[in-house]
Amino acid sequence: MNNQKSISSMIIFGCFLISSVATLGSLFFSEVMEFVPCSMCWYQRIFMYPLVLIFLINLLYPDEKIFKYSMPLVLLGFLFALYHNLLMWGIIPESAVPCKQGVPCSTEYFEYLGFINIPFLSLFSYFLILVLLLLGQNKIKK
Repeated sequence: MNNQKSISSMIIFGCFLISSVATLGSLFFSEVMEFVPCSMCWYQRIFMYPLVLIFLINLLYPDEKIFKYSMPLVLLGFLFALYHNLLMWGIIPESAVPCKQGVPCSTEYFEYLGFINIPFLSLFSYFLILVLLLLGQNKIKK
């Protein structure tokens, strides 16, 4: 039983670390680099920022229900990030995007290796958190 708790706390710490880096990264891009976030980026931030606090509180006061608390935010953020990436990859047309005012959702501030951009970093962060939460949930059920 003690081993399961340590695995669970390691998984929650991993989720905390990923969500913290994603949050600090988004703040770095907007506040330091002065990249103006589009509407889709704001939605992804809305679901990522509270995860930092949820995971931190769970590290201080462990609760097995963390998966129920965090999973809706992770899934919604993941879906917004997936939608944003499908737009960036040209699978979804620009006309089907909610970004009608301000910065277009297809704005690409940087790109590394031909595919790594800000929306991809968001998608990857949500994906990692989702995988860790599912692994943690599976460990608790055993």
